Amino acid sequence: MSLRPFLPVVVALSAVAASASAVRAADMASTASPAAGLAGAREAAPMTEADFEALPHVVGDTWHPIVVSLAAQAQAQAQAPSAPTPRARAYEYSDGYRTRAKIHRYASFATLPLFVAQYIEGEQLFDGEGGSKSTHSALAFSIGTLFGVNSVTGVWNLIEARHDPNHRKRRLFHGLVMLGCDAGFVATGLLAPDDEGGGSSDDRSLHRNVAVTSMAIASANFVYMLLANR
Repeated sequence: MSLRPFLPVVVALSAVAASASAVRAADMASTASPAAGLAGAREAAPMTEADFEALPHVVGDTWHPIVVSLAAQAQAQAQAPSAPTPRARAYEYSDGYRTRAKIHRYASFATLPLFVAQYIEGEQLFDGEGGSKSTHSALAFSIGTLFGVNSVTGVWNLIEARHDPNHRKRRLFHGLVMLGCDAGFVATGLLAPDDEGGGSSDDRSLHRNVAVTSMAIASANFVYMLLANR
């Protein structure tokens, strides 16, 4: 006769017997020597899974039905499809947006060497070591024209991209900083000395500081967007 239907009963009786033996061994250990108590505790060790599987007519996977159920649940969870990773929403821009973006980028590249030339020319005028006021004014006009083109194309594209959630904060930060530089260049022109001698030292210093600060911030912001690939 197969013992499989009686396996749970055998396991329960074995656990009860092991517990009773452990209690008796603990009581005897209080009066017996330590060595005898250790031997009694070793003899009263409960039946393990390996010992139970060694019994005749016992199959390993029937040792405990709960183990089989838990294994089946774990396998089902492992095979269940995971939730898909959300992707960024694609936003379709118009052809005009792409054209304005190219103009904006080319005008930005053309502005950088003008910044360098204007800085050198302005330093020569400020230190009284040469320089030409007409050249300085022509460079200022060129920078103002390119910045005007960039302001129009940039704001136009910023308005069109207002519904695109991808990199929205980056675009808004870039646009606001460049508009601030626009205000700085306007202030630079208003602070320029009118007379041929260059005005007072304080007026020239203020004009120079506002111009250099505006050019530095605009250049850093352009490089930031260039590295960000936007």
